[in-house]
Amino acid sequence: MNLSSHSPFSSKASQLLSWGHWFTFANIGLVLLITLSYLAADKAPTTALGWIYMLVTWLSHTSFITFCVFVLSIFPLSLIFPYPRHIRGMAACIATLGITVLSVDAFVYFQLGYHLNLQALPEILSLFWKTISGSPAVNSLIVLAMIAAILGFELIVGNHAWRHLERLKGYAFPKFASTILVACFATSHIMHIWADANSYFDITMQDNVLPLSYPTTAKTLLARHELLDMQKYNQARSLNVGPNEVSYHPPASLASCPAQDTPVNIYIVKTLTEQTEANLMQLGWHRSEQLLVPTLMEDFQFNLLYGLPAYYKQPLMDNRVPPVWSSRLSLSVTGLGKFAYIDDTKSADVRVSYQTQSPAFSEDMPPTVVIVEPASSDMVTTTRFYTNIRAFAGYSELFQISDVLTTITAEHFQCSALATASMLGNNIATDTLNEGVNYSRGVLVAYKKDRITLIAQDGSYKQISAKEGFTLDQKLDVPFLIQSIKRLKQFNQTSATK
Repeated sequence: MNLSSHSPFSSKASQLLSWGHWFTFANIGLVLLITLSYLAADKAPTTALGWIYMLVTWLSHTSFITFCVFVLSIFPLSLIFPYPRHIRGMAACIATLGITVLSVDAFVYFQLGYHLNLQALPEILSLFWKTISGSPAVNSLIVLAMIAAILGFELIVGNHAWRHLERLKGYAFPKFASTILVACFATSHIMHIWADANSYFDITMQDNVLPLSYPTTAKTLLARHELLDMQKYNQARSLNVGPNEVSYHPPASLASCPAQDTPVNIYIVKTLTEQTEANLMQLGWHRSEQLLVPTLMEDFQFNLLYGLPAYYKQPLMDNRVPPVWSSRLSLSVTGLGKFAYIDDTKSADVRVSYQTQSPAFSEDMPPTVVIVEPASSDMVTTTRFYTNIRAFAGYSELFQISDVLTTITAEHFQCSALATASMLGNNIATDTLNEGVNYSRGVLVAYKKDRITLIAQDGSYKQISAKEGFTLDQKLDVPFLIQSIKRLKQFNQTSATK
């Protein structure tokens, strides 16, 4: 094949290559506009270096990804199939597909806090369904109009660049822009290497914001959501970052509940004899050994009474604020010394007490829950749970202590709206997702089915099997952890939106 500079094939390929560069530059501009939504979705940097890094990374990384798409798709097509009209049409279709996928990813990231991925496919499909089903005709029309607008943009840009190619070749813009983008690319990587070595979190917390960028680590994930204690992270002591503020912002309104006539007794017992356990099983009580609880008793009791993670313990206990739900269902507490400020009305709907010895049980007992005090030195552990409340019958999966009162409120007292508005536990009688989040002694505790993930304030983490107790050597499920953190901070007035 004759590939001299005078051959028709070489001439067309050269023209298409030149056209492709201008077509790519136009798409870089469009992609830069779309990727602004990623920057808007997260917290803004707090330092000048953080802002500089965000700017140079946004320019260089976005441009690099767009140029890679050109090199891997349109460029080889131009060499194999050098027919200008067909190449312009194929390039427009390829670019439309790429821009559409990017737009969908930006939408998912803005709403959920993570990019398109197979691990979070159910949550992503649920988001799309909720978005479309809200107004199917209008939303479908908007989506189709956006795709048509992108395709129209690509066709106009492609045709304009081809028709004015000779004039465009005389511009010095490509060399100038390429120099800037290459400089930004090098600068962003040098800054990230330095920030990673010096634990400069205002830079490293921007990992994984843009698509196909640095993968998120446990440290950067916690830093982004203000759960990383800089003082405990030895390599970051030079950063002047104060303790994170946690405030409790109660729901604006609470649903009323039907009149109650059957109170619930919840006993925390130090031990249960084998005979007592056998008697409970003979009475037909439900038994579970899969109740996940923190071993610190103050956190344990807070989770049970408030239906909230101990993340909110300090502001609520310091201000002696009773559980929000107790304004609709009365609560009495016995034997839980640090929670003595809670009303101890004897005729309460929910009665929680600590017993060194288990009470006597009989067939005609009112709705009752018995939880055995955990005896473990671990951060969290599973403990035994007994109840004669039907809502728990047959449930054999892992659940946590904040789920107990959530389920009782929603099912026994028929106040599901109150439980949803005031608690962060799951109603195990209806919730199909076997997952939850807690926070104890500065450690984020998130579980999904049998896997428990523990992330400390210094960014270290481990994953363990709930049933077997052995360590799991698996990658962090970042989308799930982001969702868990967002749920944890639901009632934090000052929490970030992402």
